[in-house]
Amino acid sequence: KELANHQALLLVNVCACVRARVRVCPSSGPPRVSEKVAHRQTVRLGSAIKLPCPVEGDPPPLIMWTKDGRNIHSGWIRFRILRMGLKIKEVEADDTGTYICKATNGFGSVNVNYTLIVIGKYEQGADEIPFILWSLVRPRFTQPAKMRKRVIARPVGSSVRLKCTASGTPRPDIVWLKDDQPLTEREVGEGRQNRWTLTLKNLTPAHSGRYTCRVSNRAGEINATYKVEVIQRTNSKPVLTGTHPLNTTVDYGGTTSFQCKVRSDVKPVIQWLKRVETNEESRYNSTIEVGDHRFVVLPTGDVWSRPDGSYLNKLLITRAKEEDAGMYICLGANTMGYSFRSAFLTVLPDTKPPIMPVFPAASNSLPWPVIIGIPAGIVFIFGTVLLWFCQSRKQCPPPGSPAAAIPHRVPPCRERERSCAAPSSGSSSLDKDCVSALNYEEYLAQQQQLLLNQGGAAISAKIYPKIYTDIHTHTHSHVDGKVHQHQHIHFQC
Repeated sequence: KELANHQALLLVNVCACVRARVRVCPSSGPPRVSEKVAHRQTVRLGSAIKLPCPVEGDPPPLIMWTKDGRNIHSGWIRFRILRMGLKIKEVEADDTGTYICKATNGFGSVNVNYTLIVIGKYEQGADEIPFILWSLVRPRFTQPAKMRKRVIARPVGSSVRLKCTASGTPRPDIVWLKDDQPLTEREVGEGRQNRWTLTLKNLTPAHSGRYTCRVSNRAGEINATYKVEVIQRTNSKPVLTGTHPLNTTVDYGGTTSFQCKVRSDVKPVIQWLKRVETNEESRYNSTIEVGDHRFVVLPTGDVWSRPDGSYLNKLLITRAKEEDAGMYICLGANTMGYSFRSAFLTVLPDTKPPIMPVFPAASNSLPWPVIIGIPAGIVFIFGTVLLWFCQSRKQCPPPGSPAAAIPHRVPPCRERERSCAAPSSGSSSLDKDCVSALNYEEYLAQQQQLLLNQGGAAISAKIYPKIYTDIHTHTHSHVDGKVHQHQHIHFQC
């Protein structure tokens, strides 16, 4: 914000010069250093120091201080920015670093650099010896993981690399020694990069010994020692040393391991095999035949080189099951031959009861498609059956009913029925045309109705001395919901 305000003020000054039609303001220009300064400053721990910033310019420049790239502001309690410098009170070790005074105006900027070194003191006897402490960094190895193997055995004709990469302030120097005697530049190798790694090629028994790297600078010294053993080639096959692998027993579901230790002139190939029983051959995709038995090749981990020149490999068995039990073989081989040793694994039976699978309880609520679908299906089925039943009743009357046996017929001569409906009592014969036009049942019904209207019993006995009646009652249900009931009366004489 202060810089912006200062630049705005500078812009006003420049505009004033332009308005006054003055091409160049005589005293204006970028900031400049007015006197020489000592760029390297030393201060004692706990004292105070002032770093000057002798700059001038027109317009007056804006001063900013930084330490190791960070702006110094009012929040830095022990630091105070003055008009002509930076004051630091009660100097601490962390105050060591690079300080820059940057002066800026509208025409440019200029920097004044300082390197501040904080020195301490310690007592040695009666004398007080000052020394630079916090500006120096003691050497340290930057790749300790690559230096863990300190005893190295190699056969004749092979090579080895010894690493001692380190850093420090100032940059440390390294010296290689063999059996406490410095090595020549030719033996170490040329160039700074090669100096951190000692490479020994075409090893001979003369290369055997203790190799030490000594790294030092003004802040301190560190060292590391390697023991190199060059082994004469015996042109022999590997030898399994020790008693491993050993017979092992493991609980069902437990974890165990076999280990195999092989001594060889060169790095051997270590492989684990498991004997396949006769009834287990179908479980494996491929097996190899060794003597009278078949074996399956198991996955093998890394082969580790030990300080004594032997090689170690382990076979890990996790979650042991019954089928893991059996004979295992460790096979070590090199170009000269191979050696092997066997061990047996016993897996104890599982003593825990079998765990029955637990299925999640069914939810009491059914899905909404089921809730809707079941009633809808029932209604649909019931409606279909009811519709079929109604259609069946409509199209097929029950057998034995008069409606099925006696169809209704419409007489061809309605007008003549009226003239035939009331014959005279004295008439002895019927109108043959009318009788032929009506069916027999309708004719009998008309005669029955006529006899009833005329007082019937006497007349019917007079005309029809013998009458046999047959009365049937019929009920008809129509599609529109109406129910019609009537009787049929049959006469026979």
